[in-house]
Amino acid sequence: MKKMLSNPALWRGVVSIAVFLVLWEIGARSKQWMAPEFFAPFKEFLGAMGFKKDYLPWIGAVPAPSAVLDSWTAVFVDASYWQSWYMSFFRVMSGFIAAMLIGIPFGLSLAMSRVAHGIGFPVFEVLRPIPPLAWVPASIIFWPTQETAIAFITFLGAFYTIVINVLGGARSIDVRYFQAARSMGSSRWDIFRRVILPGTLPSIVVGSAVGMGITWEVVVAAEMISGGGSQIGGTRGGGLGFFIWLSYVGGSYEQIVVGMISIGIAGFVSSELLRWGGRYATPWLKAR
Repeated sequence: MKKMLSNPALWRGVVSIAVFLVLWEIGARSKQWMAPEFFAPFKEFLGAMGFKKDYLPWIGAVPAPSAVLDSWTAVFVDASYWQSWYMSFFRVMSGFIAAMLIGIPFGLSLAMSRVAHGIGFPVFEVLRPIPPLAWVPASIIFWPTQETAIAFITFLGAFYTIVINVLGGARSIDVRYFQAARSMGSSRWDIFRRVILPGTLPSIVVGSAVGMGITWEVVVAAEMISGGGSQIGGTRGGGLGFFIWLSYVGGSYEQIVVGMISIGIAGFVSSELLRWGGRYATPWLKAR
């Protein structure tokens, strides 16, 4: 604990967050603090430009951090808020785990086999530029339930990133390692186990961390578009994306920000856990 508190990086992060919150508070309350007369000369210009309202866009329309904190305190004890966390987490993990189980072997096969690369990579490259959100309408139609449709969208969010990182990591291994292993009589399995897999692990960790962040992005949009999906275990929450949408429809702008920050925290914690696990899976990188 003492070592962590003495870490300069920790305090730099604390200071940066504090400065950000102060600037946010000042900007959100600028409409109250700044004199409206200062903007009076602009009203005639705005009218000539077609603006019917007699005011400028304000950053003051954004809820202040203090108001967001009050709203967060209110929903913190609401069971549906935590149910939304659970449902989004369940969907993210189901899609992410499927992407790992399929994406890592697929990427390795593309890197190790010319035949597999020739057959699988063209189709992969054609589908990869399609944004995961473009699949939402088709997924809702083609998959039997909305829950599987949302899980499929999260799967796509991580799958392409994982495959590209695995393929690039495997191909970046120095060819001299393969030549040395073959000269010493290593089998294909030994080369895979002792050269390819360790050499690709750092790329797998990076691809997984990036893919995890993308899954949190796409699951929120999928929940908004699909209406929250079905209920899991009788819970009332429809996921954090649906929580944000309901807050918008209900005019609770503070809760919109609460939902956005909740997603940010969930994505950061998930990616950081993956990076933490990756540091232990690749101890040889610490020596660099």
